[in-house]
Amino acid sequence: MSGRHNNKLPNNLPQLQNLIKRDPQSYVEEFMQQYRHYQSNVHIFRLQPDKPNKELAELVMFISQVAHCYLQHLPTFPQELTELLLSHHTVLDSDLRMTFCKSLILLRNKNLIDPTGLLELFFEMLRCHDKLLRKTLYTHIVADIKNINSKHKNNKVNTTLQNFMYTMLRDSNPIAAKISLDVMAELYKRNIWNDAKTVNVITTACFSKVTKILVAGLKFFLGKDEDEKNESDSDSEAEGPSARDLKVRYSTGKKSSKNKKKLEKAMKVLKKHKKKRKAEVFNFSAIHLIHDPQDFSEKLLKQLEDSKERFEVKIMMMELISRLVGIHELFLFNYYPFVQRFLQPHQREVTKILLCAAQSSHQLVPPEILEPVIMTIANNFVTDRNSGEVMTVGINAIKEVAARCPLAINEDLLQDLAQYKIHKDKNVMMSARGLIQLFRNLDPHMLHKRDRGRPTEASTEAKIKEYGEVEAKDHIPGAEVLEEEEEKKEGEEDEEGWESASISDDGEDGEWVDVHHSSDEDTGEVAEKLQSIPVEERQAKAVAVSTSRLLTQDDFKKIRLAQMAKEVNAAPGKNQKRKIVDSDNEEDGSGELLTLRNIEKLHKKPKADKETRLATAMAGRTDRKEFAKKHTKLNPHASTSNKEKRRTKNFMMMRHSRNVRTKGKRSFREKQLALRDTLLKKRKQYK
Repeated sequence: MSGRHNNKLPNNLPQLQNLIKRDPQSYVEEFMQQYRHYQSNVHIFRLQPDKPNKELAELVMFISQVAHCYLQHLPTFPQELTELLLSHHTVLDSDLRMTFCKSLILLRNKNLIDPTGLLELFFEMLRCHDKLLRKTLYTHIVADIKNINSKHKNNKVNTTLQNFMYTMLRDSNPIAAKISLDVMAELYKRNIWNDAKTVNVITTACFSKVTKILVAGLKFFLGKDEDEKNESDSDSEAEGPSARDLKVRYSTGKKSSKNKKKLEKAMKVLKKHKKKRKAEVFNFSAIHLIHDPQDFSEKLLKQLEDSKERFEVKIMMMELISRLVGIHELFLFNYYPFVQRFLQPHQREVTKILLCAAQSSHQLVPPEILEPVIMTIANNFVTDRNSGEVMTVGINAIKEVAARCPLAINEDLLQDLAQYKIHKDKNVMMSARGLIQLFRNLDPHMLHKRDRGRPTEASTEAKIKEYGEVEAKDHIPGAEVLEEEEEKKEGEEDEEGWESASISDDGEDGEWVDVHHSSDEDTGEVAEKLQSIPVEERQAKAVAVSTSRLLTQDDFKKIRLAQMAKEVNAAPGKNQKRKIVDSDNEEDGSGELLTLRNIEKLHKKPKADKETRLATAMAGRTDRKEFAKKHTKLNPHASTSNKEKRRTKNFMMMRHSRNVRTKGKRSFREKQLALRDTLLKKRKQYK
């Protein structure tokens, strides 16, 4: 009887909820009874809002579960619940407040409440000192905005919420402002709010007086996701020549070591060109969407100069400024003397500071601004009194700065640094060779003649532009190869026609004889033929081809192949017996973003210090108990022998013993006698 009494509908809310969802019309009276009960509990709650009320929590959750079944009876329930939370959320019991929030989330999931008002309420409630509540609200806000924009962008809701978040970032409560910033960053990362307005709202966080908000804003702009997966082979082949094209060109015909070396170098050149063509992937490309990067960087620099934050935060600000200057090619001349002060080998995080100096350099910076930075690095790092790692880091930093602004380094300094190519430290030697290889491609005439390597067609044409010089192309470089190929094909067709005519005259079947040629081989032969043509004439042919016809993908592929051949083939009229010098560096530092790998690049693993070697040795001894000699007794309860007892006794207790007293104190005569007895004993054994 007691079990049946407990199942009465007015008192068993889970059972009533189940029955209402199955047949709402049959249980209207029971629902209204519970709704009136809820209203009476609300009146009691308003008198003492800080007291826990378990019965009210159960009724609120019950009504939220079945609200979609009685919409005509609950016109004001969501609004009433919202007002209760808005008025008393700071003094509410934590469990009751969580129940109210979950009920509103349930109503929102059933689309019974407007998202804008609810999300604004939840942002207000982020001020509550309840970590679990803030986590729940954060998860719902992100998921709800994602669902709102799932099918199409809801610009009306987005604009309203973004304007509200702009005010939340300036809120006096740092916790609410920090979570609001996290919400915007997460929505940008998920490509929901990936517009410029979101980015420019987040820029205000970089000037916050709260360290956590400042760091979160800096991390948003400094963040970079992993690159996308490599493209398929078909895509790469469509963009330009592939490895197969090079093998066809250099491997067909006579097999010689010369062609083999040319193929190896051509493969390296192809790899370098593919890296140049591949655009960097930024999921956090927010830096590109800033409306006024010049003003933003100037304000950041002013904040950095006056900042009293810890050093790690200052480094982050320096990194962001350097990325802004490098990517947008800004003029921020006061930044370079500021960085120059920290360019000392003993400076903490000096590699990151060197990275900032390299990242903030570009071609529009006047050379006289960057030249003191390079000289400071050379004087403080690239000296024989420093270790090999310090010198390597310095040369790598100079190389990265010179790659972006070649005019900043003078010829004398470059030739002095090039002399480290024979340094005893391998890391220094390889870094110097990387610098030499960079200027072989930029301007070989700045190097000593012995360092220029074998001149190629590309190196003879290379020349550093003057400051502010812009080269406007009126043609496609290398397009002259198409005209030469057409002339060659016309000559071959005339020859084939003559051969077919002679065959038909001889009384044979008269069929055409198809002669197949490899287009890659033809391109190679044409490229070699073009070497003998003067540069002016080749440019005139390129202009004629570029302006007289539409080029196809195959045409561009042939042009790229011919341009790559210039980096392999020796320049005409030069000494052909000079050794081909391979490029030691595959990366030329021409990308938008630098990494510490470019500065800390070591070709040889540094020698470990004593502490590291000792830690490695001790780590290898942890599992060696099984190899130790085990002294086990047949009877574990047996007593120890006198010999075992002597091992644990104090020396002063054993000094009277003959074994201890005479050990190590025998005279020379005693040693002779002992050796004689030993030898006699061994002789007897052998007999």
